[in-house]
Order: sequence, then structure tokens, then C-alpha cells
Amino acid sequence: MNQSKSIVIIGAGGIVNTAHLPAYKLAGYQVAGIYDVNKEKAQTTAANFQIPQVYDSLQQAVDQAPGSVIFDVAVPGSEIINILQHLPAQAAVLMQKPMGNDYKEAQEILQLTRHKKMIAGVNFQLRYAPYINTVRQLIRRGAIGELCDIEVHVNVFTPWHLWTFLFESPRVEILYHSIHYIDLVRSFLGNPFGVYAKTVRHPNMFQLASVRSNIIMDYGDMVRANILTNHCHQFGLKHQASYIKFEGTRGAIQVTMGVLINYPQGMPDSIEYVSMNGPAAGEWKTIPVEGTWFPHAFIGSMEQMMLAVDKAIPEPDNSVEDCIDTMACVEAAYKSSEQGGIPLH
Repeated sequence: MNQSKSIVIIGAGGIVNTAHLPAYKLAGYQVAGIYDVNKEKAQTTAANFQIPQVYDSLQQAVDQAPGSVIFDVAVPGSEIINILQHLPAQAAVLMQKPMGNDYKEAQEILQLTRHKKMIAGVNFQLRYAPYINTVRQLIRRGAIGELCDIEVHVNVFTPWHLWTFLFESPRVEILYHSIHYIDLVRSFLGNPFGVYAKTVRHPNMFQLASVRSNIIMDYGDMVRANILTNHCHQFGLKHQASYIKFEGTRGAIQVTMGVLINYPQGMPDSIEYVSMNGPAAGEWKTIPVEGTWFPHAFIGSMEQMMLAVDKAIPEPDNSVEDCIDTMACVEAAYKSSEQGGIPLH
């Protein structure tokens, strides 16, 4: 792949400093410049990562961007449309998730990128985490038979204060966290028939919208896909958990996502799997993990953009045309939560 494409980053928040830029450094991607409404933040980030130019304005970032550039837009969902309006037609742009604050905004983003003929992707990077790549390889080679069950279980204490903008958001847990798992399930199973969900707040985090969610993605009578998250387990590490389990007709895989436990310090990731040995289960095996979700998965998101710009693929795997369906699932989850369950009487 040609890595001569330059990247211009719009936004200098925490995710840029802890994931985007470390990932690009690992991959050898060239970052030409950075812009943030808070110029001091942009200057600090530029100094830390040897970025040659800090732009004074979004317009300057557009005007002075190199000829072959990918705009990496890492801002809250509410700001994406405004920035896309300022980017040139036919630009290549990777926008941070979510794809807008709700499905209506996601549709506006989709129409805008179509109108401007952009190569546009969304940074749903969990799809490209090293352990997820390993899971795909195991499934492709038949290690667990036919995939029929995906379960995501997160029971951790998340320091939400690290993302101050979330305290103003009417949607938090599903839109900014479980959205990753919804997107991941879609990447394995395709679009569900429907979504059942309940997302709730917590007495000790009353300043925030919902911080705990139960989500069922409906794939019919033979496939189960469940997402269970609790970000409020502040009772030590002993029973904190963060895993994705894939079960098939002939085996199972369990991935521990260590980054979410004791965040942001994190714990080691792990991959274990078992295959049937005749009529009985064999021994569980452990596979070494090289790299993790943060920052390594962010390489995959940008790689898709570069491949599409180089015309090595028709469009990014994480294109807006695909990710609009992740946003539709998120909207369905919130609607399901609002409508509630079936009354007893």
C-alpha cells in the first residue's frame, strides 16, 4: 500500500493523543498538520508528535492541506456536519464515531458526503483490533464451526470525566460506547431484523445520561447476539470483566478486552479458543496477542481510507454507506428503550 498519503487532523482531544497519533506513528503514516478550536491544545499535540504545522483556522487547514490528503475529523458527533460542509468536494475524510448525534444527523451526513462525492468513512475501529482480526481468521478456517452466538459483557468502572462533552449529551452509553459492539456484531452477522434494548442511568452518575445498557440484536431463532454493559462497578478489580465471546456449532472463542478494565491503565488482552474433538470439547488454547484496541485498531480504520483513495478497493470497509446501518441500529436501541417492555396487565 502507498503510505505517501498525508493526514490532516481536525481536533486535538484525548482520543487523538492516545489513539490516532500513536497508531499513525506505529504505521508510519505522515501527519501534515493539525487544527483545533483551542490552538494551545493543537500546539501541545503537535509538539508531542512532531507535527510540522498547526493551522489557525479550519479554512487554513483546507487551503494549505497537501494535494493528496485524508482529513481525520476527530470531534464530537454534533460538530461533524459543520466540518464536512467546509471540506472540499471529493475530499477523503475519516470521521470519528458516532456518525452524528442520532440517525437523522447520520442521514444528513450520508447525503452530504454523497452530494460532495467524498470518500468518507467512520472510525468504528474495534472491527480492526488485532484480537478481532485473529477471531476472523479462526472462524474462516472453521475452528468453531458455524458462528451462532456473540456475547459482549462489560462490567467496569469508566472514568467518564475524561470526556467532559458527554455531560451535555442526551445520549451517552449506547451512542458513545456500545455503538462499537453493535458495529462489531454487524461486521460478523450483517444487519439484524430488529433491536431490543434498555439503557439506564445510575444514582452515582446522575450528571450523565444512561451509563448501563442491555441490547439484544435479533437475528432470528438460531442466532443470539447480546450486549450487556455496566460502567458503574466501582468495587475494585476482582469482578470487573470485559469480554467478547463467539460461539459456533463446533467451538468457542473468548476475547478479553483488557483496555476497559482499570481504564485508562488497562489490563492485558487475551484470546482463548476451543474446538470440538470428535463428540467432546477439546482443550482451551491461548493465542498470543500482539497489539490492542487502543491504539492499534486505529491503524485499520485509516488503512481502509488509504486503500480506497489509492483505488485498491472500491470503498472503505467502514464507509458511511455501511456505517449508516450501525447508526440505524443505535436509533432502534434508543427507541426500544423508550417504548419499554410489555406491561404485565
